[in-house]
Amino acid sequence: MPTEAILSTARQFLGVDPTVPITLEPIKRGASGRTIVRVKSPVYETFIGIHWTEEREDNAQFIPVGRFLRQAKLRVPEIIHDRSRYRVALVEDLGDTDLHSLKDRPFAERLPLYRSAFEQVDRLFYAKPPKDFHLMPPFDAKLYRWEQQYFFEHLVEDFLGQDASGLRQNPVFTDLAERLGTVARHLVHRDFQSQNLLVKDAKVWLIDFQGLRRGRQEYDLASLIFDPYMDHSEEEREALLDLWEDIADERPEPTLFRECATQRLMQALGAYGNILKNRGDEWYRPHIATAARFLGEVTAGTALETPLAPVLGAIR
Repeated sequence: MPTEAILSTARQFLGVDPTVPITLEPIKRGASGRTIVRVKSPVYETFIGIHWTEEREDNAQFIPVGRFLRQAKLRVPEIIHDRSRYRVALVEDLGDTDLHSLKDRPFAERLPLYRSAFEQVDRLFYAKPPKDFHLMPPFDAKLYRWEQQYFFEHLVEDFLGQDASGLRQNPVFTDLAERLGTVARHLVHRDFQSQNLLVKDAKVWLIDFQGLRRGRQEYDLASLIFDPYMDHSEEEREALLDLWEDIADERPEPTLFRECATQRLMQALGAYGNILKNRGDEWYRPHIATAARFLGEVTAGTALETPLAPVLGAIR
């Protein structure tokens, strides 16, 4: 059992016998085939225990990627004990406050945290892994196409009950994947959204970074600016782009940014449909409408507007 593996690893790390009480408090986070708990004991400060399955290939990347990012001076939790043989890691506890938990705070109050988050994206842009460092497959046309198929299957077919064969055969989606997949030079987090950005000491820290790979920086930016969990207004999105421009000295090219947002929102909608069907987690249901509204905005006036209209109309 995952919790037993974490408990055994915690006792080994702490060097205590079975009479010393250790408490494991579940932390609900995402759907990545991992068990995450907060470990409490009377002999050491709290830390986080993670057990992963082989359900997803990127789970095994958590430890090596975490160490690389820390060496590259990005803010990520310290890995305090590695027991990869048993698919367990013990890591620094950064607390429970993430950007999403601050959604109801005034936007102006949250802006410094977004600056902190964007600074991490900027630093990641310049991070150079060793030549022999193993990364997940890059964001190429094949991966973008996989994300689209994920959207067709889990959102269009499973959630809406529509026939997605026409979408699968429509070349405008293949063309989008091909355009975005022509460049994959820089490192991207891949799931850069409010629940994966913890706040500690008034700074943003990255978690769930095991999917790190090469791709387009604009994908990470679009993931945060068009984050369905936060539902930023158009004015707030413009303010976030202004903030990014202040950090990077340039804005993302508008067409490319919209296309990355399109791709990311389709991926998110596919994930929400998958989670609702296979896990029955109703927390994700209201975010479908927000993501669909965003997707309608970024595809308005483009070749994707017409084929997506029946899908977005059904959601509305």
